[in-house]
Amino acid sequence: MATIIIYYSQGGTTDIVAKTLAKQLKASSVRIHDLKNREGYKNKLFASINAFREVKTDIAPEKVDISPFDTVIFGTPTWAGNPTPAILTIIDRCNLTGKDVILFATMDSGRGETNIARLEEKVKMRGARVIETFTIATKNKSPEKLVNDTEAIIEMKDLKMYTR
Repeated sequence: MATIIIYYSQGGTTDIVAKTLAKQLKASSVRIHDLKNREGYKNKLFASINAFREVKTDIAPEKVDISPFDTVIFGTPTWAGNPTPAILTIIDRCNLTGKDVILFATMDSGRGETNIARLEEKVKMRGARVIETFTIATKNKSPEKLVNDTEAIIEMKDLKMYTR
């Protein structure tokens, strides 16, 4: 079963999780870039408001061809308890009919389950079947600890069985 990981990462922690998943699951990966400036206090405040309101944003790449893949993994940080505008935008551009989907959310201070619940609603509306979800706390963790935590989740959730 071919697997692709589609994710957004601003600060780099979600990138570490996604790259660890890709390596361990032998999956392809695509990092989505938000073309709107999200740096600085003011921009981060507006980013959280945009996430709460589910405002779409300009992204690169604009689309991802998921047709060759059986399983799609979507990953995003948690902003104000919600998925990021970039990941919501790419989900809305994917035909997920008949796809198995795994969802993950990274979080500094919690509310990852709220993020996952909203992601689950979104992908199901696009025709997907959610087969697994997980959150991972990232606050004050070294890259090595994030890799170790991700590998532990892969084992605990037996994620390799979805990608063989």
